[in-house]
Amino acid sequence: MASKHAVVGMMREWAISLGHLNIRVNTIHPTGVLTPMVINEAFGRYISEHGTFETVNHVLPVGSLQPEDVADTVAFLVSDAARYITGQTLSIDAGVNIR
Repeated sequence: MASKHAVVGMMREWAISLGHLNIRVNTIHPTGVLTPMVINEAFGRYISEHGTFETVNHVLPVGSLQPEDVADTVAFLVSDAARYITGQTLSIDAGVNIR
């Protein structure tokens, strides 16, 4: 946990230091993205017992996240549409942190 806070602290400092150069710095924190690593480590035993991913949709209020969902968010953050977003931490978690 301390390392994540360190990354956020560095991001904020860089956002301040580089802002005058129109360089934006943000962090994203994806949670529950269905990658092979998450499937094997987090849900492997459940899947072997039940043969389904339905538990993921039960835990995440808006359903499971795919890697493409994170990529779309990153694409937005680097676009001109987000030109005034800097120094922010964005959770991509399908609402899991609201529970």
